[in-house]
Amino acid sequence: MSRGGQPARRRREKPLAAVNGVIDLRLPARQTAPLIFASPHSGTDYDPAFIESSRLDERNLRRSEDSFVDEIFSGAPEKGAPLLCALYPRAYLDPNREPYELDPEMFSEPLPSHVKTRSDRVRAGFGTIAKLVASGAEIYAGKMSFAEAERRIETLYRPYHRALEGLIEATRHDFGAAFVLDCHSMPSVGGPTDRDRGTPRPDIVLGDRFGASCEPKMIETAEQILRDLGFSIRRNEPYAGAYTTAHYGRPHERVHALQIEVNRRLYMNEATVARSRDLPGLQKKMNSFIATLAKESLVLVEAL
Repeated sequence: MSRGGQPARRRREKPLAAVNGVIDLRLPARQTAPLIFASPHSGTDYDPAFIESSRLDERNLRRSEDSFVDEIFSGAPEKGAPLLCALYPRAYLDPNREPYELDPEMFSEPLPSHVKTRSDRVRAGFGTIAKLVASGAEIYAGKMSFAEAERRIETLYRPYHRALEGLIEATRHDFGAAFVLDCHSMPSVGGPTDRDRGTPRPDIVLGDRFGASCEPKMIETAEQILRDLGFSIRRNEPYAGAYTTAHYGRPHERVHALQIEVNRRLYMNEATVARSRDLPGLQKKMNSFIATLAKESLVLVEAL
């Protein structure tokens, strides 16, 4: 039941297929928890023209992926929560940025005034269209047109965020609040462009933008569930959350956003970008996390 006493709306009986080959929206038979899981960086659909335009081969481009995160959290629909995944790679376009965070040095002509060219993310090389991969290597062999950037934003970025916005509004309508879990992975050791360069990382980092993007009880609950499952946890360091948590995390409007970063050493070979034999065990633990959080989220809604 919704908070207004109306029956919760029925979801489609089967997950949606990829939307124009751009996103994959997997819906439960019926949404039973106010949770939404999103994976913006696990896409692997590489355009051959993109690879041809790059200085790097596909393996090196893949180092920017949050590889297999869609698999890690694939149990969400069975536990009553939708899962949204971008199918295109992060190195091609990053939906966890503002729509127009672009480095002017990457383009063959001056950029329009509405483009944000001076953000910290742009300066670091990781704008909406990234200049660098995670290793610090440059992606492109030449410059691109602004028209190409606009094409990617309209055909890739916009559909992802329209889908996420729709999930948030439907969930808030049905349950009285929405909890977005923005799902990522991180290298096991801080990289050359990171604040924690060379430092080993915990199993999971939870980011709530230092308390700004979600109700404190949400991050406390998620942390306790994960600790009970045996994970080591840190909050907000080195990742506090990016565009998704900042833009959608509006606790005063009953929309809460929490970023989850999973250490890649738990489930993959970072050098070869291949699944390890530990991935099924991690999936099982995450299924337990999702199931417990789904129950607790109903309690959190009533406490808000």
